[in-house]
Amino acid sequence: MSIAAIPSQVVAAQPYSIFHVEVARTRRLSPSFLRVTFTGEHLAHFADLGHDQRIKVVLPLPGVDIAEFPDGPDWYQRWRALPDERRHPLRTYTVRAVRQAEREVDVDFVLHGDGGPASRWASAARAGDRVALVGPDARYPGPIAGREWAPPADARRLLLAGDETAVPAISVIAESLSGDVPATILLEVPHREDVLGLRTRPGVEVTWLPRDGAAHGARLVPAVREAAAELARELATAPAAELDDVDVDRELLWEVPDPAAVTSCAGLYAWLAGEAGVVKALRRHLVQEAGVDRRAVAFMGYWRLGRSEPTGA
Repeated sequence: MSIAAIPSQVVAAQPYSIFHVEVARTRRLSPSFLRVTFTGEHLAHFADLGHDQRIKVVLPLPGVDIAEFPDGPDWYQRWRALPDERRHPLRTYTVRAVRQAEREVDVDFVLHGDGGPASRWASAARAGDRVALVGPDARYPGPIAGREWAPPADARRLLLAGDETAVPAISVIAESLSGDVPATILLEVPHREDVLGLRTRPGVEVTWLPRDGAAHGARLVPAVREAAAELARELATAPAAELDDVDVDRELLWEVPDPAAVTSCAGLYAWLAGEAGVVKALRRHLVQEAGVDRRAVAFMGYWRLGRSEPTGA
């Protein structure tokens, strides 16, 4: 069945809709990054919200047509109720680019061998392969969630740090920055060849940190510590605050300041994402040791070392 033959079930009244798409093309950006461009007639209604907009990629399941994926406002509950053999895997990704006029959406995948269904699928993806995207619908009249980048208006410095899983989100954010507020961006990647070209403005400083065989966080943690020490010398920092401990093996490490509640950050706004254990260490350093206001630190554990990929809730 061609993509055109799949009936549209996009519900315009919902902030997130199911978009049936197919692969238009793939492009290997580096040893660890692959860009997949999806196409589909209804992507004309896929909202271009920018920054770290999260979506779900619905992966193929042998013997089960992708068109059978549940639709409508209760799609998630219906998906959860399906038996395992008929439940398509879901994975969370960041939109890298939206071209509504061309009916195209780009998603950058991190390739890490056969460690999970998303990496396996992306490595073998070919033009014409069919999947579905659960993404923001431009026809929805209200606010749409799924973005965590929200610095206070009075931020005088920005610090963004993450590993390869955060590279797509941080890349979109970095390219959106005007440069009027100086930004320090630190990106740890597996290999030197994974350094990507970003279109940033003056005032946005991007430093790539290849691990080249070192452990996760081996380059990122000291780089953030050094940056925090430098920023502390030029910005007023608050007294060190106590933090509740988070067991990253049992709990989700995810805390984002409420933009409505954070009217001032006293200078620095930090955005951290990546492996949960590394992000936890960075959070502890910034808040407890460097004295950064906890309300001005967004931190997200995208994944946990030694654990399989999440099932896409």
